[in-house]
Amino acid sequence: MSAPATSYQEALLAAALADPRVVVMTAENRAAIRQLPERLGGRFIDVGICEQTMVGAAAGLALRGRIPVVHALATFLTMRAFEFIRTDVGIGRLPVKLVGAVPGFLSDANGPTHQAIEDVSLMRGIPGMEVVCPTDEEELVAALPSVLASPQPCYLRYVGGPARVRHHAPYRLGAAEVLSEGHDVALLSYGLLVGEAVRAAELLSERGVRARVLNLRSLVPLDEEAVLRAARETGLLVTVEDHFLIGGLHSILAELMLRHRLAPRVLPLALERRWFRPALLPDVLEAEGFAPAKIADQIVAALRATSRGPHA
Repeated sequence: MSAPATSYQEALLAAALADPRVVVMTAENRAAIRQLPERLGGRFIDVGICEQTMVGAAAGLALRGRIPVVHALATFLTMRAFEFIRTDVGIGRLPVKLVGAVPGFLSDANGPTHQAIEDVSLMRGIPGMEVVCPTDEEELVAALPSVLASPQPCYLRYVGGPARVRHHAPYRLGAAEVLSEGHDVALLSYGLLVGEAVRAAELLSERGVRARVLNLRSLVPLDEEAVLRAARETGLLVTVEDHFLIGGLHSILAELMLRHRLAPRVLPLALERRWFRPALLPDVLEAEGFAPAKIADQIVAALRATSRGPHA
């Protein structure tokens, strides 16, 4: 028996070798899949810097029974090719898997043209589109079988690199991962910032604040039960996301609470109508208020302001 894949490239290769329907495509974005062309031959297609062409071709392949997995920079995949995703993939609900590289703050050194911080909003607006947001490469690899098995189109926020949490629970699409328990505050996050939320919770614990941390893993489908439970059982909900405030997790939370006629106290941590200043990732997190200490300070201030929860 072969060892389980430890990288996205290995996992995708294993899936493609096991299922001849899987076709790997890219718009000249090979960073995570450099070794696949020689292994997959004609089932690896690089269209060049033509995201619209790639999505249109992927839709055609899906209509012929294939499962295309397409790769491009998240900002160009979700915006430049948006009409093709909506019309060619979305209307037919074709099983095209859209993998967006360097989303959110991972585009740290790039300016606004390369910052995908509205991608969740755009993709979740397409009926039937799943939106999956792994925390790290370990979770990305764990999510891949569910993504490929789903008959729905999917947008996958590509997050590689080392583990950002100590241990992940088994992956199930649409099921949140509870990383810590607490009833004073609940931190809801996804992707890159889950690790920052976990470390912020540890700092809060030192100040007497018991924090629950939910790694939402996928935003569509959303683990509504876990979020509703957090709203009912904690004194404050905090959304932590490298995305615009509008259309992302904060908007998803607002829609869910309105539907269930709940009015919890919410502290949104997101980008409000502005792009972030390019810098190295640690400096971006610090400057934008997403470093663990900055997150913890904002939460303590919110608890103090309403005279509820520990006054650390």
